Amino acid sequence: MRITFTILGLVFLITACNKNDESITTQPNNEEKVSVKAESTYTFNLVESITYAEALKHDDWNSSATTVIPLKLDAYIPENTLLKRPAFVLIHGGGLDFGSRTDPNIVNMANYFASRGWVVFSLDYRLKNDKGTVPAIWKQSTSNDDILKVYPANRDVKAAIRWLYANSETYHIDTEFITVGGGSAGAFLSISLGVTEAEDYTNELSITEDPTLFSTNMNQPSEVHTIINFWGGEAYVKILELEYGLQRFDSNDAPIFIAHGTNDNVVPFSSAETLVSKYQTTGVNYEFYPLQDFGHSAWDATVNGKSLSDIAFEFIILEQEITIE
Repeated sequence: MRITFTILGLVFLITACNKNDESITTQPNNEEKVSVKAESTYTFNLVESITYAEALKHDDWNSSATTVIPLKLDAYIPENTLLKRPAFVLIHGGGLDFGSRTDPNIVNMANYFASRGWVVFSLDYRLKNDKGTVPAIWKQSTSNDDILKVYPANRDVKAAIRWLYANSETYHIDTEFITVGGGSAGAFLSISLGVTEAEDYTNELSITEDPTLFSTNMNQPSEVHTIINFWGGEAYVKILELEYGLQRFDSNDAPIFIAHGTNDNVVPFSSAETLVSKYQTTGVNYEFYPLQDFGHSAWDATVNGKSLSDIAFEFIILEQEITIE
């Protein structure tokens, strides 16, 4: 099936959001409850450049000339003795055109949550210029780079969640407490992780088409439990509907936190309103914070005197029923 003109309406949204680990691998204590601190309490170790998977980079979309590249993440590991800890996966923005896991806004949020007891991961993924492998149906449907770049990025962040599950004991993570979040393109990817099914952005390619899938912990889950969405939207979920006829918003989706500037001229405020409507239809919990008079990338916005990290913290605690100490 070919992408209709409808999908071209998504291009604006997609392009606009333009040491060693010293953890002790001890068996979890099933009696211990997941808990965090209300205030910045813990120092943490930053373990950089961990390879979570491999991926193909093409000279042109699906060309035979390829390079295998490592996909990297940084881990922020609280220095505590807890055997059950929540995890937070942060995803940078940049419209899938630029950006990295060291984005200062992402680093600041990682510091905030790691110091309170989350194991935080900030990850990189393939960008447009990497020209990652895409399913044949995508390539047949469009030659638009700003559509094609969506598949590799989503495939990669899905692989990162599966890596987290595969390594949860190493980092003392309770995999019932996984949050994903980011700003702009990072929020679009987070929404995709929390709404799509395990097979989406994974099983559309075979091992023959993409041998690096062997490196992506295919036997692991990719479920997440809360979404932190800063000025994102549904575009990466919508593409699956347009390509494959898949309706993915349903009652099994992860609860979502939505913060969006009312004057955003990059990802329109209506994108947030659409998400609210979707969640009202499915009945899944959500919180919506219109950031009055703010534009795009409103990292400095406050709500009733609280930072975005503060209110995201409260949302995660509420939805995941985490104990605060």
